[in-house]
Amino acid sequence: MKRIAAGLVIVFSVFAVTVAAAAAADTPGSESDPVVTKSYVDSQIAQLHSSGTVSDTYTVVKVNAGQKVIGKGGTEIILRSGEATAIDNGANGVSDITAGQDLMTGQRVGMNHLLLVPKEDGRGIQAITELYVMIRGSYSIQ
Repeated sequence: MKRIAAGLVIVFSVFAVTVAAAAAADTPGSESDPVVTKSYVDSQIAQLHSSGTVSDTYTVVKVNAGQKVIGKGGTEIILRSGEATAIDNGANGVSDITAGQDLMTGQRVGMNHLLLVPKEDGRGIQAITELYVMIRGSYSIQ
């Protein structure tokens, strides 16, 4: 009887330790399962948008004369005002979806034309004058 009781105590102890270790590993707020608030997530997304690095909706961006807008793969750019030229990657141009052609470096970007940067390889537009563009996707201004 004492052996059975001792065996049950050992089994129960092992079970309790296992449950406690599993619970500690998945405790909300722990390092392995951090808790964040909606306001924190919203602020991080807003920071990305304001830094000009990513946009999942069209964002109006002012670009000064001489600056470049370099898109990453899948970035869409629409010239709304001002004058700009395309920047190619040395082999392929920026896709002008509206005109159905590739724009190579130096070619003028048409007003209200939808441009698509197919890959992250340095393609985009350069502002001749101050301009406003609508951008959707990841980009940098140089």
